[in-house]
Amino acid sequence: MSYNGIHLENSISIDKIFSIHYFEYMNTFSFEGESHDFWEFICVDKGEVGVTAGSEHLILKKGDLLFHPPNEFHAVKATGEIAPNLMVVSFGCQDEAMQFFQKRHFKIDKTEHNLLAEIIAEARWCFDCRLDDPYLQNMPLKNPDKFGAQQMIRLHLEHLLIHLIRRYSRPSSSTEPASPEPLKSTKEKNDMETLRQIIEYLEVHLNGHVTIEQICRDNIIGRSQLQKLFKERCGLGIIEYFSHMKINAAKEMIRTGRMNFTQISEHLGYTSIHYFSRQFKKTTGMTPSEYASSIKAMAEARFNGEP
Repeated sequence: MSYNGIHLENSISIDKIFSIHYFEYMNTFSFEGESHDFWEFICVDKGEVGVTAGSEHLILKKGDLLFHPPNEFHAVKATGEIAPNLMVVSFGCQDEAMQFFQKRHFKIDKTEHNLLAEIIAEARWCFDCRLDDPYLQNMPLKNPDKFGAQQMIRLHLEHLLIHLIRRYSRPSSSTEPASPEPLKSTKEKNDMETLRQIIEYLEVHLNGHVTIEQICRDNIIGRSQLQKLFKERCGLGIIEYFSHMKINAAKEMIRTGRMNFTQISEHLGYTSIHYFSRQFKKTTGMTPSEYASSIKAMAEARFNGEP
């Protein structure tokens, strides 16, 4: 008996990566714009921004993803209200299927959000540079990089593009009866719903102090189940996750510039400015002052065209 192998065709192939960035911007930042001969997309992780895409001007909010085709002029400007977090990826692709993304923007789902997070994670293993420098034209590779990092970036990006095309090409209604969900899928959805509920609870209590016992009581969940859920889904214990949420909120407040460090510390329920500073440095590797100086210097130097 002889076997005939099947050559697998590619629907979309990424041939080059030009940049992968994750920016934490001030609420006053403005990028005058550029155009280039490759594709780029921008995704808003937090906050909102005004975007120019050719002759169009639009506001992108959390979860919005917009593609710029080759040679389209594009610019970005914060709206002044919220300090935005943005992911920007530029890449080369010559496939006809990319025409699907012309003049379109999308609202990402959970799968697409996870794929974007995986691309950032692999980029940190792959490139020997910061991912928040907007004018870094060449991203040097680590030597050696993590095994498979470059390939994983390409695979995750191709998966993202295929998933978007499939999801937005899907008919809005179907006459076919829905199949019963497997038990594992049902449990997965229940876990994600519980996680979403608890994260929303933590967001409500972000300016205070919560204990594991309080979280369990208010969300009707056992302690061991709670800890297992966050370890498996987030890689952190529940209290450590809550601490990271507070620090991320503090970073946004610093970039917005409406409160000083003492006011931010009090607003987020820290017992003292000193404890806040220690927790901030533990999480970010910088003190609040160092973080503020870093973000401000990047904005002032880079966006004013200094080398």
